Amino acid sequence: MQKLDGQLITVFGGGGFVGRYVVQKLLARGARVRVAQREPRQATFLKPLGGLGQMQFVAVDVREATGVARAVQGSDAVVNLVGSFDDMEAVHAKGAANIAAAARQAGVRALVHVSAIGADTASPSAYGRSKGGGEAAVRAAFPTAAILRPSIVFGREDRFINRFAALIRMSPVVPVIAPKAKFQPVYVGDVAEAAVAALDASAAGRTFELGGPQGLTMAALQQWIANATGRKRLFVEVPDAVGAALASGLGWLPGAPITRDQWLMLQTDTVVTDDSDGLAQLGITPTALADVVDGWLVQYRRNGRFAAIAAR
Repeated sequence: MQKLDGQLITVFGGGGFVGRYVVQKLLARGARVRVAQREPRQATFLKPLGGLGQMQFVAVDVREATGVARAVQGSDAVVNLVGSFDDMEAVHAKGAANIAAAARQAGVRALVHVSAIGADTASPSAYGRSKGGGEAAVRAAFPTAAILRPSIVFGREDRFINRFAALIRMSPVVPVIAPKAKFQPVYVGDVAEAAVAALDASAAGRTFELGGPQGLTMAALQQWIANATGRKRLFVEVPDAVGAALASGLGWLPGAPITRDQWLMLQTDTVVTDDSDGLAQLGITPTALADVVDGWLVQYRRNGRFAAIAAR
């Protein structure tokens, strides 16, 4: 495994959900970390995790090539974690192209680009197309980049499992949109470990699909969350025709349960393809949902951490 002691690793999106875990693991390996994002003040909570002089923060918009080039200067390696559901083509495709071109120009030894399962320039969803465009741009500008494609990422700060857990806590009847859509949820700590492992020369030019040990449909996942939080709920599967109509007719409204693009994304299963490289090839054993639930979903249980005492 590549030694990182003293190396400067620039992490685009280092203050985000996955980013904070990547930064923590890089710091633990002795690397110096430069966190690059539009609002670096939102990432300063990371500063106590590093030693004196071990962390830097820089403001950058990945859509602006000049700023990206400044952020990359002097780096030994670069990790791109930037993602968005707004202005996706500019962020995922143009932004990735800017980062890859800057990394090549700066002569960095390694680039890790985090994409998503389902990335495809022919995808029916704008998200999938823009992610596919980003991968193509990275390969064109920096052929030895390692590309990571995670499934749905779960963890304490996620906006997926937490969203459903909150809904299940509040409502005795839970509508399930796209109940047959399949996922292979992957733990955020494993994705972060993969991003660090992919800095090794052995990962150069390869693509890794990251999934957890458990495949679940949307309906099964929500039932699992209910069981894990001790909630008995009536789940009503929404017919696909109704789900599509809701996404098309109301998806543009603020707070809509699902957007049209999200609906289109759900038409393709978010699972690891057969024979693909994945966590195992990076030396990582996948973490199951059940392995971390007690330290996280407890907030959604009746009586919280005192649920077991109340039950007695």
